[in-house]
Amino acid sequence: MTAVCDIDAEACEKAHKRFGCETYKNYTDMLDMQNLDLVVIVTRSDQHCQMACDCLEAGVNVLVTKPWAVNTGEAKRMISASKDSGKMLLPWLPARWGSDLARLRELIASGVIGKVFQVRRSEYSFGIRNDWQTLKKCGGGYLLNWGPHLVDQPVQLIGQKVKSVYGHMKQVINPGDVEDVFFAVMKTENNVTIVSEYNICTPYLPNWVVQGDKGTIFVNNDSILIHKAKFADTADAGSYGDEAEIEIASDAIDGGNTINMGNRYGDPMVVYPHIAQAVRGEVPYMVTLESALHLSEILDAVRKSDQTGEAVRL
Repeated sequence: MTAVCDIDAEACEKAHKRFGCETYKNYTDMLDMQNLDLVVIVTRSDQHCQMACDCLEAGVNVLVTKPWAVNTGEAKRMISASKDSGKMLLPWLPARWGSDLARLRELIASGVIGKVFQVRRSEYSFGIRNDWQTLKKCGGGYLLNWGPHLVDQPVQLIGQKVKSVYGHMKQVINPGDVEDVFFAVMKTENNVTIVSEYNICTPYLPNWVVQGDKGTIFVNNDSILIHKAKFADTADAGSYGDEAEIEIASDAIDGGNTINMGNRYGDPMVVYPHIAQAVRGEVPYMVTLESALHLSEILDAVRKSDQTGEAVRL
């Protein structure tokens, strides 16, 4: 840790005591005075684009917290700055390292629920915020705050681009002028349906529901439950009719209904070593700019659909 920049003097003092590093109130001064390998941007969402472009133009690789860009236009501007400078632009999407995503990939690959045709990814709470995340001018709102998790994860699970989006958003309990609820229905290139939702609700509704033609996977925090139809294929289904029996199974790979799934939003002790390897040119960064840009396009489409009341084609 070479330098920390923060407009809060107390934060700078804490950083200096912890890391013994230089501190700055202005990041452009830091860029001028330090020889940096990587800058990590964890400021308000509306500040990400300009700061990232300034860092890239100064010849420094940059990691940008989510949402890496407020909209597609900003994302394209940042990508252009990266190409012009020859430096790396690294969008921070740690949920791609999520333990739940990894487990679901294993289960789907095992064939335990057959061919997946629909995925639902949701989170719920009654939490009320009173910070900049409730303000549109600061890039606030739950679509940008939670969308990089709840929209991106199922898209990565299916591994296909989204071709159409229908979205609905509303403000329920938070102050400010942005949504604290969003609901998105997406269709992929191979017609898999993805439903992503952040909503105001008591807990215990599933975080994931992955539906296949042979069964369904339910995920509640660190608990995985698989419901499997007993017939092996659709040819056998006719003998059961509407009363097909359902077998409630434990995790098809490890056994047991409750599994220690680790960090569902990515373990920093795993993600940061990968980032270091990527900056050194030893491995490609797992989050490609193309995939991050597609996520920005999807989030823009959710917002546009909410405004028009119509589905948006990508």
